[in-house]
Formats: sequence, structure tokens, C-alpha cells
Amino acid sequence: MDEELTARLALNRVSGVGPAAFSNLFQCFNSASEVFNANRTQLSRVSDVSHDVVNLLLKGIEATNVELDILWLEENPCHQVIFFQHQDYPELLARIHRPPPVLFLKGDATLLHSPQLSIVGSRNPTPGGIENARAFSTELAVCGLTITSGLAAGIDGAAHQGALDAKDGTGNCGKTIAVAATGLDRIYPSHHRELAYRIVEKGLLVSEFPVGTGPLQANFPRRNRVISGLSLGTLVVEAAKRSGSLISARCAMEQDREVFAIPGSIHSPQSRGCHWLIKQGAKLVETSDDIAEEILLMLPGVNPDIEDNNDSKNKHEEMALDLSKSERHLMDALGYDPVTLDSLLSRTGMVIDELSANLSQLELKGLIDSLPGGRFNRRG
Repeated sequence: MDEELTARLALNRVSGVGPAAFSNLFQCFNSASEVFNANRTQLSRVSDVSHDVVNLLLKGIEATNVELDILWLEENPCHQVIFFQHQDYPELLARIHRPPPVLFLKGDATLLHSPQLSIVGSRNPTPGGIENARAFSTELAVCGLTITSGLAAGIDGAAHQGALDAKDGTGNCGKTIAVAATGLDRIYPSHHRELAYRIVEKGLLVSEFPVGTGPLQANFPRRNRVISGLSLGTLVVEAAKRSGSLISARCAMEQDREVFAIPGSIHSPQSRGCHWLIKQGAKLVETSDDIAEEILLMLPGVNPDIEDNNDSKNKHEEMALDLSKSERHLMDALGYDPVTLDSLLSRTGMVIDELSANLSQLELKGLIDSLPGGRFNRRG
């Protein structure tokens, strides 16, 4: 393997060498090979390079375990690496402050240059949140946007799945990019292993972290800035007030990218982050058209014609025509916020057996969701 390529991969492995130190070292020495050949005095003059980092650099390339990256690159043709300022480095990501110096790729690398929308949200979403993430992802993927997210449980996973389930007029599926907070030899969370395989086949996995890196807490905010940095805009589907998804949204704002948020119930903790973002200036989103107005119409070659997101609502309305009188009465009593069984008994005047039977029928018809804590929620 090329000596300079090996040296760059090794420099990326040195603990304490983040984007700032990596950039400063290159400015001083012009190549990674020269960095490892420099002496202590020369290295100590570089800003953002600590005493500990200097000691690690003086140990040489052999001490970095760079052979793990080299073996990974050689084991599969779909395994690639690109460096900042290379012609294949994504243009939007290159514009952010201190972009990642190295990107490891697994899958279709051309997707880095496609128009992207990031969709993020809670790891513990409501059923409605999962449904919204899938629906928005599918509709926007159909019209040409690549859906970018973080492979996390909950909203992220639903967004990736929605994109992969999308089919355009020729039968091709939608595209998605998953940005990992680990090395690409690992899948986190592990239950998304099958989803990750699907993404590699039809999309792309991306990471700035070398092979063997585990799911360290400090890596997730760095992952989030890459998600927003790759994208024209970020859609937050559900988020608590203290949520990692808000980090992605704040990064998008700092990167001068569009931020969108779906509102929810004022009683739901999973809606408070979205409501906070809307107060800060994020665009309130009700349908995919709200995003199309901001992003798709600005892009040449992207189909702006999106089916109205009310399709599922219309389906529910059609199904509602077949409801019994007691089922209609119960639907009216449900309203649009989560409600307990006791509240429904009070609102409807039904006995418990009658209420339970009607709730079961409405759930089977896909009109309501059963939520944790014995609550129920109307869909649509």
C-alpha cells in the first residue's frame, strides 16, 4: 500500500489527533509521512497538539495498529477510504468547520455526491413517530433525495428502512446513507445488523472512525455533525428536550443548513424537542411538500411531484366509513392526544367489556395505537 496513504491512516489513529490537530499537522509538514519523521521540538510547535500526542507520534506508525485499516480495505472492493481535499470528498461536508480528515466507506460511494436530507429522532419513539419517519423517508426518497441518518434505534432505523422500501417509476429502490459512530467493522446497535447489510447493498455506510473503534459516548456528537454536514437539511421527527437528535439539528443550524421539525402533542415528552426547535426557527412540517418547497425545487433533475402525505389519512377516512356507531363514538372520544382507559370509560360511558372490544377492533383496523402505560392514541 502507498506509504503516504498508510501514514495518513496511522495519523487518524493517534489518540488526541482530531480534525483540528490533523489539519494543523498537515499545514506544518505537508504530509503525514513527514509528521511521523519529525522530532519532538518540531511537533511541539504545532497548535492543538498536546504533549501526550507528541509522545504517541514519536512512537511511529507501527504503534498505531494501522494494519487493521489496511486489512479491512483489502478484504472487499466495496471498502474504501477518502481524505479531505480529495476530489471525491463530499462538497457539502468539506464546507463545515473542521471537516473529518478521513472517511471510511462501505457501499456505493457515489451517493456522497447525491442531494441528501437527514432524518433523525428519538431512540424511543411513539408508534406514530415510527410511522412518520418511514412515510417521510419513503416519499422523499422516491423523488430523488438520499436519506441520511445515524443507524440508531428508533427513528433513525425507520428512516433508513423507509428509504430502502421506496420504489421509483422504474422499480429502483430509494437510497440511504448511514453514518456510524463506530468503525465500519462493527454494527451498533447489533440488532441493526440486517439493516446495515441492506444499506451496504443499496446505499452506503460512512464513518470517520478507524477500524476497531467501539461505540464510545464521545463519538456520537461527532457522528451527528457529519450527518448534518452531508445534508442539505435535517428533519427531526421526534425528540425529547434533551436528545442527541437536537445536536444534529444544532449542527445543521451552525452549518447554515435547513432544519425541519414535525410537531406533536403538547403532552408528549417526545414532542418537546421538536417544539423547542420550531421556537428557534425550524420550519414546522406537516407533509413532505413542506420540505419539497425548501429543498427539492432548488435542485435540478429532482422530481418535485410528491404524493400528498394525506394518503394514509384518506385511507383511514375511507375505513372510518365502515365503523359501527360505537366505534365512531369511541374515535370521537379518543381525540388526538394519548388517553388512558379510565378517561375513555368516562368520556364514552361504555362498560369495560364493550370499550375493550371496540378498542381491539379499531387497533386491528389500524386506526389507533396501544401505547405503554395503558394509553391509546388515534393515528392520523
